[in-house]
Amino acid sequence: MQRALFLAQKGRFTTSPNPRVGAVIVHKNKIIGEGYHRQFGDAHAEPNAVASVKNKSLLAESTLYVTLEPCSHHGKTPPCVDLILKHKIPEVYIASKDPFEKVNGSGIEKLREAGVNVKIGLLEKEALELNKRFFTFHQKKRPYIILKWAETADGFIGRLQSDPKKEESWITSTESKQLVHLWRAEEDGILVGSNTALADHPQLDCREVFGKNPLRILIDENLDVPHSFAIFNKKAPTIVFNSIKDEQSEHLRFIKLDFSSSEKLLPELLNHLHQHQIQSLIVEGGRQTLQAFIDQGLWDEIRQFKGEKCFKKGIPSPDFEAKLIYSENISGDDLKTYTQG
Repeated sequence: MQRALFLAQKGRFTTSPNPRVGAVIVHKNKIIGEGYHRQFGDAHAEPNAVASVKNKSLLAESTLYVTLEPCSHHGKTPPCVDLILKHKIPEVYIASKDPFEKVNGSGIEKLREAGVNVKIGLLEKEALELNKRFFTFHQKKRPYIILKWAETADGFIGRLQSDPKKEESWITSTESKQLVHLWRAEEDGILVGSNTALADHPQLDCREVFGKNPLRILIDENLDVPHSFAIFNKKAPTIVFNSIKDEQSEHLRFIKLDFSSSEKLLPELLNHLHQHQIQSLIVEGGRQTLQAFIDQGLWDEIRQFKGEKCFKKGIPSPDFEAKLIYSENISGDDLKTYTQG
C-alpha cells in the first residue's frame, strides 16, 4: 500500500477534480502490476495496474492494493469494480472509502457480494491526507482552503500606502516565491480581494515553475480593479465576485453576490466554487480577506512565511489560533504550516 500511495502522488498536478489514486497488484509476494490515475478523464489506477500485468492469468491468484475504494459507476471511464470482477481478483485491500455520492461504499458492497475478500483501512490516515482536497470537497461541500501569507520578522504583511518605502514591500526569498508558484500549480483556484489587486498588481499564475495556472478569483464589490491589470490577462480564466453584474466574457466571468456581510458573502462564494468543481483554493488576499476566512473558520491550512526584514510599521498580519504541524527554513524564511487541530 505504501507503494500505491507513492504512485498516487504522481497525479498531484493533473487529476483534479478526480482523486489521486494508486494501485499495486501482488502475486505470491511479488509485484506484477502497478498503475495510478494520471489525468482527469483518463483511465483510473486499477485499469492501468491491470494493463501492466503481462500474464493476466495470474490476476485470479493475486491481491490488489488500492488507495481509494474502486468506483462502481459509469463516468468518463467504466466502473473499476467490473474490471476487478472480470479478472476474478480474489482479494482487495482498500486504504479508504470514497465519499463521492455515486460510490460511497457501493464499490465495496459490490465486490463483497461477488465473493471478493475486501479489507479496508490499511494506511487509511496516509490515504486521507493524500486526498484531503477531494474529501473536503465532497464532505463539506466547499473547496479545501489554504490561507497563505508572508510577514516580516516584526509581524507586518505589507507597508502602509503612506509609507515612502511602499514600493519596497517584497518580504521573502526567490526560493520561497518559486515554492508558492509550485503550490499554485497544485491547486484549482487562487483568490485575492480588490485591495490586494489594486496595491500589488498580482498576476496570480505559476510563471516561476512549469504547471497549469489556477483559476483566478477576485472579490471586487464595486468593480474597482481596472481591466488593464494583469489579473485580467488571458493566461488563466478569472471569476470576479461583485455586487453589480452577472456576465460572461471570453475567459472572464462576473458573478453577482450579496455583499451586505462577510458572513453571507463567503459561504455563497464558496458554494459557487463548489458548483464549478473547484476542489482546492489558495487565499493570498490582504489582511481583511484573510481575517474574514479565519474568523468564520473557513480554512483548512495556514501557510505562513516569516522573512528576515523588518518594516517597523505597516499592515499587521492576521490573528489566529491553530496547531503547528510543520516547520522549515527556506533561504532564511521560516515557513510554518498550521491546521485547526
